[in-house]
This record gives sequence, C-alpha cells and structure tokens, in this order.
Amino acid sequence: MDRLQAMDVFVRVAEAGSFTAVADHLNVARSAITRQIAGLEAHLGTKLLARSTRRLSLTSSGIAYLEKCREILALVESAEGDLAGENRAPRGAIRVSVPMSFGIRHLVPLISDFVTTYPDVTVDLEFSDRRVNLIEGGMDFAVRISQQIDPNLAMRRLTTSDMVAVAAPSYLERHGRPQHPDELLEHHCLTYTLAPSSGWRFRVGDEIRTIPVRGRMHMNNGDALLEAAIRGLGIAYQPTFITSRAVQAGLLEELLPEYSSTQLQVYAVFPGTRYVPHRVRVLVDYLAERLGPVPYWDRTAIKTSAATATRPE
Repeated sequence: MDRLQAMDVFVRVAEAGSFTAVADHLNVARSAITRQIAGLEAHLGTKLLARSTRRLSLTSSGIAYLEKCREILALVESAEGDLAGENRAPRGAIRVSVPMSFGIRHLVPLISDFVTTYPDVTVDLEFSDRRVNLIEGGMDFAVRISQQIDPNLAMRRLTTSDMVAVAAPSYLERHGRPQHPDELLEHHCLTYTLAPSSGWRFRVGDEIRTIPVRGRMHMNNGDALLEAAIRGLGIAYQPTFITSRAVQAGLLEELLPEYSSTQLQVYAVFPGTRYVPHRVRVLVDYLAERLGPVPYWDRTAIKTSAATATRPE
C-alpha cells in the first residue's frame, strides 16, 4: 500500500509540477512529499524528476514510469470500485474549477446539498472565468461552458443554456427596442471581454450572422454585465442561467427572441485520460441529474415573459 501511495504522490507531483502544490492539496508538509519521491527514486535506483530552482521536469525514466503508474493506479481504483460496488458512499477530497457566475448561482447550492448528503466528501471549489490547466492546478474536473468543446477531451455534458439579448425597460424607453439584429449597431451594448468573438450571433433567415456590436462598457464577468443592464446602461448578451430571474422579475426584457441562435453546452471536463475516481463520478452524475437536459432556468416562464414584452405597442 505504501508503494501505491508513493506512486500516487509521484503522479500528482509530475502533473502539478510542484511539490508545494501537492503538499497543500493533500494537507501535509512539503517535506513529506519530497521524502516519498526520494524513497521511490531510491527503490527504483533512478531519478524520476529533474529539479531546478525554477521548475520540475520529468527525466526519461520519469516519463516512462509516469504512464505505468497511471495505469496501475487506475486498475487498482477500478478493481476496488467493482468489489465494493458502485452504490458505496463516496469519500475523500474533490477539487473543481467552476465559472464564476454559474458556479455561485447554480453549483454552490447543488454542491452544498451534495456534501450534506455525503458527509465523508470534501469539495474545494475554485472560481474563475478563465480556462485553468487542470493538471497543473490539481483539479479533478472543471465545469466549462462553451458552444463547442474539444471532442478529444474527456468530458460529460451536464446541461445547456441559451444566449439571449436583454435590456432594462428604462433603456428601451430612452433608446427604443431593436427589431432586427442589425439595429444593435445603433445601441449601447455591454460586452463580455472573455468571449471568443467580439460579435453577437443571431439567426437571420437561413444563416447565422455575427453582429459586430460596440459600446462603452466591457467586463469579464456576467453578473457585472447583468447589473449594468438592469441599471439601464445598455443591452447585454448573456446566457439564460444569468438572465432568467431578472427577466421573470421584470427588471429586464428579452430582445430579438425570433432571431435567437446560440445554445451553450455545459460540460464537466476531466484532466487527461486518468481513471475518474468514484467520488468524482458520483458528484458529476449528481450535477447532471439535478441540472437536467432542460435546465430549471429554461423551464420557467421566461419565454412567455419575453414574448409579451416584444408585442407591438
């Protein structure tokens, strides 16, 4: 068992590129990690890691050994899972990278219920709208939201969300309601700086068009854009998981629903091809079930509210 533990530590250090990061993740002293790696190298009679003042790198022996360790650890965990049964209660630590707005609004309540249901599980959530390196960050998985995810990644779809254009009644009273996507060029638009494109996508006839919008406020957080839109500062183009409550409350109105085209996919993305631990699979299954293929923020009266708001006066 000590040998397996040392292998697990080696894999973690190799993937994170840091003794300190692994020690922090496992809540042990850095010296304990270095001793395990040194003991493993002494047993094997070869150096696995090349150390310098700035970084760690794998030796040729370390590269070969890393792949074997991954295979062995995956087989051990898979075998234990088969013997113990998939219905066993999950236990252990899970590290997850989640988008800021989606994480706070929708994942924190669900994961709070999860850790209440499974008291032997601890969850470490890292909130960031930027793409993090899962291996370097020691993450078990990340929740990512995009129109398209690299099909070569190991992933599980959790749910979906539509993109919608919204504005406050006060803004529409002052500037009028756009009736066609091209009219957005005449409006103040609130843009998301981390979006892959500077334009907003709409279906016009048989084609998908990207409208090159412009405005005076640009932000890297969806909730900040929502607040600016509610204050009447412009039109925002945001996912329904952010806008639905404000639309239902009458604080915002959905615009151009007949031209809507973009649907975002919400995925759990796993690092590399490593075996996914039982505790992680249970959490991902839980999130997929609770969010559902048709999420609760799209099962409300948002579309009815939007249709009413866009009737000719």
